Amino acid sequence: MKDPTENISIRALRTLQSGDVNIYAFFIYGDQISRVADISRVRRDDDELVGFQRREIKTHVSAIAEFLGGGNVLFPNAIILALSPEVKFEKSRGPKQEDELVEAGRLTIPVRPEGKRAAWIVDGQQRALALAKAKRSDLLVPVIAFESSEIAVQREQFILVNKAKPLPSRLIDELLPEVGVDLPRDLSMRKTPSALCHALSIDPGSPFRGLIRRESNAGATGPVVADTALIQAIKDNFRLGGSLSVYSTEAGLDQHYQTLCIYWTQVRNVFSTAWGKPPSESRLMHSAGIRVMGALMDPIWTRADSSAEKAESVRQSLERLAPYCRWTEGEWEELGWAWDEVQATQKHIKGLKAYMFRKDRELSRPVT
Repeated sequence: MKDPTENISIRALRTLQSGDVNIYAFFIYGDQISRVADISRVRRDDDELVGFQRREIKTHVSAIAEFLGGGNVLFPNAIILALSPEVKFEKSRGPKQEDELVEAGRLTIPVRPEGKRAAWIVDGQQRALALAKAKRSDLLVPVIAFESSEIAVQREQFILVNKAKPLPSRLIDELLPEVGVDLPRDLSMRKTPSALCHALSIDPGSPFRGLIRRESNAGATGPVVADTALIQAIKDNFRLGGSLSVYSTEAGLDQHYQTLCIYWTQVRNVFSTAWGKPPSESRLMHSAGIRVMGALMDPIWTRADSSAEKAESVRQSLERLAPYCRWTEGEWEELGWAWDEVQATQKHIKGLKAYMFRKDRELSRPVT
């Protein structure tokens, strides 16, 4: 069944989906998956998103490998692969029935060094790693594969396959802007805020440039803002009556992005001593602070949007509030919370929002 030098040749079934996409079903020895398939890790090269897979979960891999090392085990879970068009399928000889939708034959997959393989794991990377670690050369594993070397198609399938599983929300959010396929409604609603978060994270003119913590830069020391908090804040701005809901998305996201840039640039300027610090040193950069200031954008921008000098209007609103904010020291008046007591809980976010909204209303009233 296996040729250890150049190719692995296996019996397979082939059918078509979506018009002209080859779909294969076959069995392969557990230790062969890592020889024919790469794991396309999510990362960024010069701000371009590369890959789609999350990081290896070593404890999970070790647990599966330990299970596999137990001897005679049942392992029916299929691995899903994307195959390069370089793979070869040779139909078995024999007459074909007119209504036959599935063909039997032999599939040949090249064996190449890591990074140059002709297949990529779309679902089941932890299992594949465990199979390689356990060196199971005697266990046949079911595989479903589709033929496509396009990274966009692989990402689409990765998201759709993992949507119902405990896939990290941050990874889905970072991949969504790169997906062009029609998505389920709950995912499509997350795509625009995710795209805006991505733009804020990489654009040289963004106040968040280099500060947003994403799945692709996990472990880096510079990013201090959780992308999940910023994405949720932007999503809230799109709600009916929110600061971003008044702009149409049909013409693109430029207006939404410029609005976010103007507002958050003034937040950075007014609260400069609290900006860019780790959340442990500044609750402005904490998820709670991002959510609260994101919500405050709605009333502040509603006033600024009718002004000829929008940035100046935002700045004035924030400067009126600044004396009442305790991002890095002190205690929040009326709330009785020390600055570092604030957490990303419903109680603290809701309470701080109500306090800031009330102060904003009081301070923005015309002097009579």
